[in-house]
Amino acid sequence: MKTGTRVIITKAGGVSAITTEPMHASEPGEDEVRIKVAYAGINFADLLMRLGFYRPLPPFPFTPGYELSGIVDALGKGVSHLEVGQRVVAAMRTGGQASFVNAPKDRVIPLPDGFSLQKAASTPVTYMTAHHMLHHLGHLRPDDKVLIHGGAGGVGTAALQLCQWAGVSKVWATSSKKKHGVIEAYGARAIDRHNEDFLAIIKSETDGKGVDHVLDPIGGDNLRRSLSCLAEGGRLYTYGMSAVAPSQKRSPLKALFAWRKTPKFDALRLMSRNRGVFGVHMGTWSNEAVMQEQLDRIVEGIQSGHLDPVVDRVFDAKDVREAHQYIHDAKNIGKVLLRFHDVDA
Repeated sequence: MKTGTRVIITKAGGVSAITTEPMHASEPGEDEVRIKVAYAGINFADLLMRLGFYRPLPPFPFTPGYELSGIVDALGKGVSHLEVGQRVVAAMRTGGQASFVNAPKDRVIPLPDGFSLQKAASTPVTYMTAHHMLHHLGHLRPDDKVLIHGGAGGVGTAALQLCQWAGVSKVWATSSKKKHGVIEAYGARAIDRHNEDFLAIIKSETDGKGVDHVLDPIGGDNLRRSLSCLAEGGRLYTYGMSAVAPSQKRSPLKALFAWRKTPKFDALRLMSRNRGVFGVHMGTWSNEAVMQEQLDRIVEGIQSGHLDPVVDRVFDAKDVREAHQYIHDAKNIGKVLLRFHDVDA
């Protein structure tokens, strides 16, 4: 029997609430693929789940993880489009941070030759979230204006690249000042999230008209101000709530303050201003055909050189607490991964 390691969140709390434990690989069920995992991505959603603030939240203890790459290790009945030994990437609803994972066949995609497993594991959540917002929901056009919060993060760098690929030239992105070089390298206007007023800058630099798309993973009062940035017909996408977790410790009081500052959207006001708000959570997205189409498009973009996943750092699975702290401290530029098996880079 094959054995390995899996990440476990034992309870709601700080980084001490996440650990690893031994595991046995189980046989894949019907329409399932067992994957020997090389890399699994960590997202801010994993941190929020650990703190107990993200929904849906599986009952504790559970294994987090929305994305992974690796090698097909075994096939369940009904799987015919894959072979044992094939290199793949998978998008999971949860449970991806483990040495061996049984994934639904419809969420597993074979990788082209030469496609890095590290970059593959960096793709499903960040690029699919960004693509889903800008293209599937937003119908992005070259003459659109875009504001991206957290522009140097995983989804942020993916969104910047997608804007470049689409020929969008009017893009603003917020980050700490030390990360401005990353944003400017993608041709966007960097805004210091700590010392500059993004709303005033957007109004000034668009002659008061605003932008067509705002990507907001922060929530709280930031979300209210993002809504004020929208132009007529503009769309606001909310896909995170980092404002409820300003540190690695669980603070219900700080979370409550952030929730109270989060705007309550008034349907009549949205109608009168011709604005829209989308909530996005790819982990709960159930239309597999749309997901497959978007993943195929993203792989095409990487193969053609238009998209290039930014991998900031790879931690061994046993160092998952250190990885969570690293993200809490906002040190990452791009994606943070966990390594489970040394297969290739």
